[in-house]
Amino acid sequence: MTWWKAAGIRALKTFCQTAISLIPAGVMIQEVNWVVVGSTAIVAALLSLLTSVVTDLPEVDNDDSE
Repeated sequence: MTWWKAAGIRALKTFCQTAISLIPAGVMIQEVNWVVVGSTAIVAALLSLLTSVVTDLPEVDNDDSE
């Protein structure tokens, strides 16, 4: 598994977790502010990528990183 693939998977998971956590329970789907959900989730995914840059990813061997 390459570094970019592992970092991308982490960022995608972070995006989905953030988006889901921002949808309030008991609210009609039409009432969700999708712009806020999407933009916050994108920022969280970017922060995940930046965190992956400065830390080692346990999913990737040090010899396999690009």
